[in-house]
Amino acid sequence: MQKKSVHQSKQRDLFRIELKKIIDPRHGLVKLSEAVDWNRMDKAFTERYCPGNGRPAISTRLMVSLQYLKHIYNLSDHDVVYGWVENPYWQYLGGMQFFEHNPPINPSSMSRWRKRIGEAGAEALLKETVAAGLTIKVVKPHPFKRVTVDTIVQGGSKTIV
Repeated sequence: MQKKSVHQSKQRDLFRIELKKIIDPRHGLVKLSEAVDWNRMDKAFTERYCPGNGRPAISTRLMVSLQYLKHIYNLSDHDVVYGWVENPYWQYLGGMQFFEHNPPINPSSMSRWRKRIGEAGAEALLKETVAAGLTIKVVKPHPFKRVTVDTIVQGGSKTIV
């Protein structure tokens, strides 16, 4: 497969419309994308990967956003990955600059990613979700004084205080 030059890529992008030009900035997923600390998420999950060992890791932002969407809309891994192709707001949440016409990953990558992040990663996702919800004022702080996280898949439940 021949690699495209930076110049060729920029020419191709010239005729593509950026997602931020076709979406409503007031949409909840746009607000969520701005409230999540993506750098903190990168730091939380980067340590679970070995650089130079196998293929490059899939974008943390993409994987986190797909997990959020899966739970927000109660979808299977397959349905969230193929629904992502049809929804510019989902793609924007995942960090895409332009609308993409192909699935970003194979759905089986989602379960492997959840297994890789483990219980500690699930807790990091929960904490960031709560922080983002507080930032955009879609949740109030008082319900989070005591939260029980069901992590049966990872081996039991845990209370975060």
